[in-house]
Amino acid sequence: MSSTARSIYITSPEGETGKSTVALGVVDLLTRRVQRVGVFRPVTRNGPNPTAPNGKDDRDYVVELLLAHDGVDLTYEQCVGVTYDEVHTDPEEALSKIVTRYHEVAAECDAVVVVGTDYTDVAGPTELAYNARIAANLGAPVLLVLSGNGRSPAGVRQLSEVCVSELEANHAQVFGVVANRCVPADLAEIQAEFAALDSLPVWTVPEEPFLMAPTVSQLMDAVEGHQVLGDPELLGREVLDVLVGAMNFEHLLDRLSDGAAVIVPGDRSDVLLGLLTAQTAKSFPSLSAIILNGGFYPPEAVGRLVADLAPSVPIVRTDLGTFRTASAAAAARGRVSKDSQRKVDTALALFEQNVDGKALLDRLDVQRPEVVTPLMFEYELLNRARADRRHIVLPEGSEDRILRAASTLLQRQVAYITLLGEEESIRARAIELGLDISEAKVIDPRSGVLFEEFALAYTEMRAHKGMTVERAREIVSSVSYFGTLMVQLGYADGMVSGAAHTTAHTIRPAFEIIKTVPGVSVVSSVFLMCLEDRVLVYGDCAVNPDPTAEQLADIAISSAATATQFGVEPRIAMLSYSTGESGSGADVDKVRAATELVRQRRPDLSVEGPIQYDAAVDASVAASKMPESLVAGRATVFVFPDLNTGNNTYKAVQRSAGAIAIGPVLQGLRMPVNDLSRGALVQDIVNTVAITAIQAQARAEAQAQLHAAASTSTTAHEGAHSS
Repeated sequence: MSSTARSIYITSPEGETGKSTVALGVVDLLTRRVQRVGVFRPVTRNGPNPTAPNGKDDRDYVVELLLAHDGVDLTYEQCVGVTYDEVHTDPEEALSKIVTRYHEVAAECDAVVVVGTDYTDVAGPTELAYNARIAANLGAPVLLVLSGNGRSPAGVRQLSEVCVSELEANHAQVFGVVANRCVPADLAEIQAEFAALDSLPVWTVPEEPFLMAPTVSQLMDAVEGHQVLGDPELLGREVLDVLVGAMNFEHLLDRLSDGAAVIVPGDRSDVLLGLLTAQTAKSFPSLSAIILNGGFYPPEAVGRLVADLAPSVPIVRTDLGTFRTASAAAAARGRVSKDSQRKVDTALALFEQNVDGKALLDRLDVQRPEVVTPLMFEYELLNRARADRRHIVLPEGSEDRILRAASTLLQRQVAYITLLGEEESIRARAIELGLDISEAKVIDPRSGVLFEEFALAYTEMRAHKGMTVERAREIVSSVSYFGTLMVQLGYADGMVSGAAHTTAHTIRPAFEIIKTVPGVSVVSSVFLMCLEDRVLVYGDCAVNPDPTAEQLADIAISSAATATQFGVEPRIAMLSYSTGESGSGADVDKVRAATELVRQRRPDLSVEGPIQYDAAVDASVAASKMPESLVAGRATVFVFPDLNTGNNTYKAVQRSAGAIAIGPVLQGLRMPVNDLSRGALVQDIVNTVAITAIQAQARAEAQAQLHAAASTSTTAHEGAHSS
């Protein structure tokens, strides 16, 4: 790594500007452009405390938030400079230490995001000046973040002018301004205020109250409480309102809202039982927490009843009285932290939608490298999907991972989503998990207008197999069949399933209903293998146990098309245990025949086979075994002779090389349907939906080209006929 890493210094003239959310957006942006991104916090309230439990009590939450982002691979200790105490004791010595520690980080990274002070100490007029001195000494251009909260558009501009003058007076170079937390209605007026300042780009970001909402865990800490019942996983849910439930229950009931926490005197068993009963009713709001205050707890008999109800809503007990509990709860403030995926998604979406990332990187002069890291590839998938949003159906709507992925996909505007399942229970579970799926459609396959339409359509499709309407109704109530019919009949552009079902459960309906692309005899799969510096394509690793030579040729041609679709130049290696003409036997002969079929059918493709894996990837081995080959030593598409070899190889490379395996991506179907591993993580689901959306984009583009060609041909024919 070079010590000349590009850096950016993000600072503010005051606290509570949302600077950390801007920093998160910049880190996210840089991980798409460079291989290794570093973060650095020159001044923190406290230094690392080795005696704190798990070393966390004194840790800076901004550093932890940024370190949790994929692509940032540093320790906490590397990322912090000095404490406020050290700055007060000797500002010059502290500055010297900051510069030294920064360069240690920069030596390991291609770009470093430096986040200035938070004004959490005894703030004074010199704090912004000290940030400017740090930025100047680090040689880092400054992105100034201002808060529009409580300020008029003219006030935001005036504050900007004062701050830019102060920064430049201390030799810092300001390259842009973010006016954050602005009243949404004021965005255009704020931009107009800055229009005359041609020298600096100014981006405006609206206020998002959700980012300031505390989690149940933060609220519990604020009221000095502890959890006594409920699901611990729901402590990360955001609290959107706080109510004091000291009134009669019937009066409280009208005031409940989704995400509210209710403070209840611990001796009001009637209110507690009423709230828990309301939580079981689908038509009532889902509470984020119930706080029992005053040091009381229900009598033993009531306590047993409450425990037997096994509530999922967290029930917290505190010794504080009603006034102190309510005051502490009202004062609690949330923040974007690594533990709240919804807040992270919301912050990133705000940044993406309101800050011109390309312009920012251009001003920083951050060049795109030739290598492609896994993160770069993943972000490119999301960007391509976002550019032309497609409608994807997720049949497993009751699965928590699917709900979390749907929330992320909708927040980041990657795709339009339909979930299959019982709507009330799906939406209730999403709310309970603190997720926002309000923009998703939810369809119950067993009811509604589409059910009968799909049953009749499936009966007609399978009439040659003796299908009856009664039997079709049973079949299409299956989420996999229903989702596949949505794609076939144009209600969705693609489907992703398999988080809770087998591959066969996902693929069989596609075989029956969607069928293969003309000219392709077999549906197959590939994994997009994201290595440290490149992306390779492995096929078939999930579908065909022992393909014939003809099927291997189909798999190779389909895999090359998939590679091209995702920006990988296809150089095909037809793998075997023998290279070139050196071996013989049925298995080698099958690969040799398949290679010849590919050359005959697609002479434009670069293909080599049979070839061993080492000769396909290693230039030195290729030089000795196949010196004249254009593929050997630089293959990008690997076609395995059978499923046993392919599946084991992709898993071995995934584990031993730390590769990210995206897939399986199905190919050969007329419309995009993709399978998930039952162990899929939320990010795996997000990536697979993005891939499915890109496949749908390609299909739509191909159809448009065919339509245009047909129209041109018809017009030319009519013109010739009339003449």
